[in-house]
Amino acid sequence: MGARKRLAADKRKEEKKQQYYAVLRNCPTSPRKMRLVADSIRGMEVNKALDVLKYSSKEASRRVEKLLLSAIANWQAKNEGVRLEESDLFVKTVMVDSGRILKRLRPAPQGRAHRIRKRSNHVTLYVDRKESVVEENLNQ
Repeated sequence: MGARKRLAADKRKEEKKQQYYAVLRNCPTSPRKMRLVADSIRGMEVNKALDVLKYSSKEASRRVEKLLLSAIANWQAKNEGVRLEESDLFVKTVMVDSGRILKRLRPAPQGRAHRIRKRSNHVTLYVDRKESVVEENLNQ
């Protein structure tokens, strides 16, 4: 690897250390169903998002709720002295990407077979403080 690429990679790694996130890989839910849940909490405050996920009737909301709790725990690990209630934490971004697809066969009439695609997804959830976003906008 060249020096320029290594410097860019080191810069990306340093920026990633300043962000608080959690990742869920190979979740056996279709990405389309997961995006419905992700869209419902994007940009919300953390406590409100947890309430929305807890009382949602969708199966995918249980997994996203657990992922959000993990992202909050990651934030608390780096900010030990700060209370969660006073921090103005919100869901910055939620990305749902397609994961691997398991291909299965289902019997069909007249000796045929239809292919069934069992989809999975990867979810990445970032949380951030409202103050830090405002500070970044003022600096630019």
